[in-house]
Amino acid sequence: MRVSFLSILVLIGVVPAVAAPPSLEVPLSDILEVFLLDRDLVAVDAESGGQLTARLRLSEQLVWSGARGRVGVAITDQRVLAVAVGSAAWQIAEGQRDETLPERAQLGERVALVVTSKRVLGFDGGSGNLVETSLGIRETVQAVRVGDNVAVVVTDRRALGLSPVAGGFFPAKLQLAERLESVQAGPNLVTLTTNRRVLLFRTPTGTWEERLRRLR
Repeated sequence: MRVSFLSILVLIGVVPAVAAPPSLEVPLSDILEVFLLDRDLVAVDAESGGQLTARLRLSEQLVWSGARGRVGVAITDQRVLAVAVGSAAWQIAEGQRDETLPERAQLGERVALVVTSKRVLGFDGGSGNLVETSLGIRETVQAVRVGDNVAVVVTDRRALGLSPVAGGFFPAKLQLAERLESVQAGPNLVTLTTNRRVLLFRTPTGTWEERLRRLR
């Protein structure tokens, strides 16, 4: 009878460790520093003692840099760079033709948002990935909110939730003639209120929930 290695471990009382989901407790200590040293953009990880460097190009100018909790972002006149605690390298999004980059990023403790004239860039500090979605023709941004572990961008067509646990952007389509009333981002929950609905986006699941409002 063939016995697997896992079965042997269970029989002798050894249970393999299962990776636990990242803690969502806040606030976090600021354990990442981002700064410019000569022509080098440097990120120092105080947790591991590691250091990552990205060289600015000859004609490239730093517009803004900042760090909070476990994430850091830098914006130059040519590209967006992002880094997280434990990252193996800077994540980079090159500026597109005729694209206007913003003057700063919006930082949470595990997430970050950069909204350009053409795209929404999101940085997931859980996996260390930089994700993006393009804005449609004549699609306009109405609100940008960032909590500790969650972020959202609301346009006149959709809401884009960002979670460091689920990873990536999660869209919720807005209805025709639906009017935005308020957007709030707590540590792990986004609450979006329109004249018709309340939409909730949760960090642990990366899902949107809908609750219809009573129309008077």
